[in-house]
Amino acid sequence: MRTVPGPVDHVVVVGAGLSGLAAALHLLGAGRRVTVVEREAGPGGRAGLLERAGYRMDTGPTVLTMPHLADEAFAAVGDSLYRHVELTPLHPAYRAHFADGSRIDVHTDAEAMEDEVRRFAGAAEAAGYRRLRHWLERLYRAQMRRFIDTNFDSPLTLLHPDLARLAALGGFGRLGPRIGSFLSDPRLRRVFSFQSLYAGVAPARALAAYAVIAYMDTVAGVWFPRGGMHALPRGMARAAAGAGAAFRWSAEVETLERSAGRVRAVRLASGERIACDAVVLTPDLPVAHRLLGRAPRRPVRLRHSPSAVVLHAGTDRTWPHLAHHTLSFGAAWERTFDELTRTGELMSDPSLLITRPTTHDPELAPPGKHLHYVLAPCPNTTTGPSARAWGDLAPRYRDSLVAELERRGLDGFGDRIEEEVLVTPADWTAHGHAAGTPFSVAHTFAQTGPFRPRNLVRGYDNVVLAGCGTTPGVGVPTVLVSGKLAAARITGDRARAPHRTPATPGRPGA
Repeated sequence: MRTVPGPVDHVVVVGAGLSGLAAALHLLGAGRRVTVVEREAGPGGRAGLLERAGYRMDTGPTVLTMPHLADEAFAAVGDSLYRHVELTPLHPAYRAHFADGSRIDVHTDAEAMEDEVRRFAGAAEAAGYRRLRHWLERLYRAQMRRFIDTNFDSPLTLLHPDLARLAALGGFGRLGPRIGSFLSDPRLRRVFSFQSLYAGVAPARALAAYAVIAYMDTVAGVWFPRGGMHALPRGMARAAAGAGAAFRWSAEVETLERSAGRVRAVRLASGERIACDAVVLTPDLPVAHRLLGRAPRRPVRLRHSPSAVVLHAGTDRTWPHLAHHTLSFGAAWERTFDELTRTGELMSDPSLLITRPTTHDPELAPPGKHLHYVLAPCPNTTTGPSARAWGDLAPRYRDSLVAELERRGLDGFGDRIEEEVLVTPADWTAHGHAAGTPFSVAHTFAQTGPFRPRNLVRGYDNVVLAGCGTTPGVGVPTVLVSGKLAAARITGDRARAPHRTPATPGRPGA
C-alpha cells in the first residue's frame, strides 16, 4: 500500500463530517497531531442538525447500520462509541407498505423474519429468504476486507482468492435477477434490492455485489442513536477533542499553500495560516478539486447518483401505522428507476422513505409533538431539473408529495404540520455537492473499487481524500471506512479492531 512520504507529524483534516472525524480519530490513535477545520459552527457535515421551534431535525442520513465501524474509530484512541452515544436496535428495522395495501415488517433476526415472510408470502418464499440470507452473509464475508475495507493502488489489487469467491457467489452478475433467484414475490424482491438506489444504480443494472448493502440493512441490523443521527458526529468530535485534536469551527479553507509537490499550510478565509505535514480533504469532489487547483483527468466523465427531496415535518400528531422507518412503495418499479437515472423525470409513482425519529426519542420534538422525515428520490441536476429550476418547482413538488402521503394513509398530514423544512437539489448544490446530489458519485462498475476516484491525489505527495466521493463509497458505514483508509495512507498502520456487531449497546458513560 502506498503511503504519504516524508514527515507526517501534524495533519490538518478539512471537514468535520463522519469521514473527517473517523480520519482524525485514527490519526490521533497513531500518535499524530491533528487539527480539524470545519466551515460550520459544529461537527456533522452531511449528518448535521437543524433546530426549529423545539424540533431537532437530522439534515442527513437517518439509518445507522454497522455501528461497530464507528466504534473502531473511537477504539483507536482508547475510547468507546457506547460511552458517547446511546444506541437502540430497531425492531423492525423497516416496515414496508405496498401499493396493493399489504405490508411486511423487516426483521434482522433470522427466525423472526422467516416467520414474517411465511405469513406474508408463504412457506416457499420463507425458504427462499433463508437461502438469500445465507448468500448475503457469504457475500459480506467475501467483500468486506478485500473490496470495501482496503486501499487500492491499482486494479491488480483485485487479484486475490476473494475475487474468485465473489465471482463464484455471482457478485458480478446483476442484482435484480440474483435476488429474484431466491424470491419470486415481487414485493419481497423490492425489500432486498431497493438499497441499490443508495449506490446510484437501478437493481436491474447494479452489480449483485451491492447486495452487501441489503446485508447491512436486513441482516446486520439497524440502530437509532438517541438524540438523532447527529449524536454520532457529536460523540466523535468529543472523543477526538479528548484525545488532543484541535478544532477550528466556522473556519472556511481559502487556499492550500503548495511547494515541491507538498501542501505546506492551510490558509483560512480569516487569514490564519495552519502549517502542516499532510492534509486530509473530505469536502465533495468539486470543492476538493477547487482547493487543489485542478480535477484529475478521467477517460469518462464521472456519473453521479440520483438526488433526493427531503421534507422535514414537525406535526401535532402522528399516524400509528408508521414504524421508525417506513418504506412506502408505489406500484411502479422499473419505470421509477428509468425516471431517476435515465429520463430525468420526477417519479410519477414514487417510492418513499418515511422516518419518525420521535418513535424512540420524543425529546426530538416539543412535548406531545412528532417529527417526520420524508425522503423522495429524484433525478440529479445533470439528468433532471436544474438547481435553478427547483426554485419554481419546489413548492409544487412539496404539495404533490404531501398529497401523495395523504393518499397513502397519512390523512390530514398537510394540515397537521407546524414546522417544516424542504430540501431540494438546489440546496444540495448550494452546499457544494456535485450534480445537486448528496449521494455523490454513482457505483457503476467503472466507478467502483480501484476505478473509483482514488484517495491519493496525483501531483501532491501529502494530500489524501476521504468521504463518499472516494473509496470505498456512499453510505454511513463506507464513509467511516473511508476516514480510516485515509488515515492509513498517512500512518501506514493497518492494525484493525475486530469487526463486530454489538448485541447490547450501553448507555453513554456506562
